[in-house]
Amino acid sequence: MHIRARWLVVAGVVLLAMVVSAWAVATVMRPSEEQLEEESFTYATVETGTVGSSLSLNTTVSWDSEKTGTNQAAGIVTSVEAAAGDEVTQGSVLYTVNLRPVVVAQGDVPAFRAIGQGVTGEDVAQLQEMLAAVGYYRGTVDGTAGVSTVSAIMAWQKAMGATPTGTVELGDVIFVPSLPTRVTLDTDVVSRGAMLSGGENAVSALSASPSFSVPVTDAQSTMMPAGTRVEITSPEGDAWEAYAAERSRDAQTQTVNVTLLGEDGAVICGDQCGQIPASGQSTLSSKVITVETVSGLVVPSAALVTTATGQTAVIDETGAEIPVTVTASARGMSAVEGVAEGTRVRVPAEMSG
Repeated sequence: MHIRARWLVVAGVVLLAMVVSAWAVATVMRPSEEQLEEESFTYATVETGTVGSSLSLNTTVSWDSEKTGTNQAAGIVTSVEAAAGDEVTQGSVLYTVNLRPVVVAQGDVPAFRAIGQGVTGEDVAQLQEMLAAVGYYRGTVDGTAGVSTVSAIMAWQKAMGATPTGTVELGDVIFVPSLPTRVTLDTDVVSRGAMLSGGENAVSALSASPSFSVPVTDAQSTMMPAGTRVEITSPEGDAWEAYAAERSRDAQTQTVNVTLLGEDGAVICGDQCGQIPASGQSTLSSKVITVETVSGLVVPSAALVTTATGQTAVIDETGAEIPVTVTASARGMSAVEGVAEGTRVRVPAEMSG
């Protein structure tokens, strides 16, 4: 019995020591209620700043073209005057054949015969309109090559460096449906030293303006709905502005092509479209503005809370709710109105009891 009593005393002492030790560890390791409250949030100061977001993507741009003019001159191409993408008007020289200029004029009827004294027809009226546009014909555009028309032809031929015969030979003029227009010449057909026999599709007209689009992923597409602004850097470093419009999926690459348009239908490149190469597809650096930049008072978005009445608010150091209006949010920050600069607000926000 004596031995058993001693063991019971020892066991009791050991158990008491373990309890005391556990209590001591728990007391040391457990933060105070005050510490728990302090560590449940931090504070951020309301400061002046900017909020905005953008994506750096590439814009592809190209011209659409359509065969629009047929060469009827025969001989050797002695010079090429119109560079790819040049804008041509009534009477512009495209190239020369055997040193004789081949010019462009506006008309729906293609050139099909020589035009001289006594010839009548719609092609004659087209020629008269061209001669009037370049300042050599002042008569009525009546489709009849009378004396005044022949005189105008001779004056024009002399100014062009050609023999003033008073007859426009087949091949001297290429009629195209619309002018002014940007053109390209088929370099496989029209090049210095090339032989022409007549009948070659030599001239293509470019579209009124190039087409712009941004190839994006599905996720990126959702970030740029119709109307999203895009800032494009031109080949020469100019800034062009465009807006997201229709979109289509490329079945081959599984990308989404977002078409870009100018504001209110304006041409994106304005009077600088000549910077875009007339053939092929160009790639331009662009910035897609997913959230327009807003300047003002800025707080972390985590400092915002919705009150019981549905009002957005921030909570200051005293626990008071300050109603605010959010004007923009991006990248974890929000621009707000309704709170004074310098106010310290809780982050993350926590509703007062």
